[in-house]
Amino acid sequence: MVAAGHDVTAVGRSPARREALERVGAKVTGVDLFDRDAVRRAAEGRDVVVNLATHMPASTFRMMLPGAFHENDRIRKEGSAIVARAAAEAGVRRLIQESFAPVYADGGDRWLDESAPQEPARYNRTVLDAERSARDFGARGGDWVVLRFAWFYGPDSFLREMAKVARRGLAPVPGAAGAYWSSISHDDAATAVLAVLDAPPGAYNVCDDEPLTRRELLAAMSDAFGISRVEPMPTWAASLLGPMGAFMGRSERMSNRKLHAVGWAPRYPSAREGFRAAAAEMGAAPGRGHAAG
Repeated sequence: MVAAGHDVTAVGRSPARREALERVGAKVTGVDLFDRDAVRRAAEGRDVVVNLATHMPASTFRMMLPGAFHENDRIRKEGSAIVARAAAEAGVRRLIQESFAPVYADGGDRWLDESAPQEPARYNRTVLDAERSARDFGARGGDWVVLRFAWFYGPDSFLREMAKVARRGLAPVPGAAGAYWSSISHDDAATAVLAVLDAPPGAYNVCDDEPLTRRELLAAMSDAFGISRVEPMPTWAASLLGPMGAFMGRSERMSNRKLHAVGWAPRYPSAREGFRAAAAEMGAAPGRGHAAG
């Protein structure tokens, strides 16, 4: 956004994050998202407010623990409502709200657009609360956009953890071999936010052009990290992971056609290209000191 000539004020929760934001040219402020007056003051004079705040557990293992998503639920339910109301009171023209696309119901091999039925699991029901807050902002006269992000990947701890599991010969994600997994790189997710600053209001899927089946996804990971091929998890095995396993085992072949129509296109058409780029950035690509197998 800064490179595109926008005047950007960003919220950073830690000194390191705030320093990183300043280095790229953003003005930095500290705002408690649960303080409506503070959020309204920060939003005054702004055309657009982008709410991407979440609080994800630090690892896949921690995601399975009771209460792991308590803070994230509070941000999506209470925080998003406060941000939406404060932005409306400050006269903001547009609110862009983060959401989570994998709450769509299992679609088999059908393409899922933004009209597909949503069926969140117990742990992520507050996705619907965040989307409702954005629509409430629209009811107050503003423009609202909901970005439904697919499963993220990038050169981070989650992908490193997935590759580590795959090195042990285990599938890092549940789901049948032919079940689809829709994903999006961190960088492509960021450019999607820029693309909807002036797009028609509504919800948009933010995902790769080509969702991969579990078999294709695991092959792409194996190729990117130079490890032996891993077979998809048997369908029955997902039940051993409880509700989270059942949720992650869904087949969701998401369509990004609506977002393409406003001029956006991902740098990485699929996780095949994205995994290779992430592995190279992490220094974990084939030929960089990691033996196959």
